[in-house]
Amino acid sequence: MARLYLLRHARAGWAQPGMRDFDRPLDPSGKEEAVSTGAVMRACGYQPDLTLCSNARRARETLEGVAGGMDTGRIVFLDTLYTEDAAFYLETIRAHGHLGSLLVIGHNPMMEDLAVAVSGDGDGGALETLSHGFPTSGLAVLNFDGSLSEAAPGKGYLEAFLTPAGN
Repeated sequence: MARLYLLRHARAGWAQPGMRDFDRPLDPSGKEEAVSTGAVMRACGYQPDLTLCSNARRARETLEGVAGGMDTGRIVFLDTLYTEDAAFYLETIRAHGHLGSLLVIGHNPMMEDLAVAVSGDGDGGALETLSHGFPTSGLAVLNFDGSLSEAAPGKGYLEAFLTPAGN
């Protein structure tokens, strides 16, 4: 069994005049969300072998907050997790699928689109929560039979969907 963690970056502040969206930092509540998510992941035993993280500032700062509470494995930063769609996210996951577990820190709508697409089944409460959207610091925990290199739409089991309000 392989496990995929999909984490949307924590709450970011608005862009200041002249600031690119890519460079938006977390706001104070976002920093707290990231630390809380890391603590919850550690408490649940959710530990990835590898973390794929968008290179956008808010995603990197989310990783910093999460990593303060747990081991995130080896880390790879990818600009493409900011620019590409959910299908690309899935291709990237498959390319790193030889590992037992991956954490992907990225953006919406890609995170929500991917979580919904690969969740063929799951815990009723988790599926219900996901059906209401993928908030900042939302964490989808998906299990797959076999390796993540074979991850495909409808093949995942949504074990949990954690949100800051539910932490």
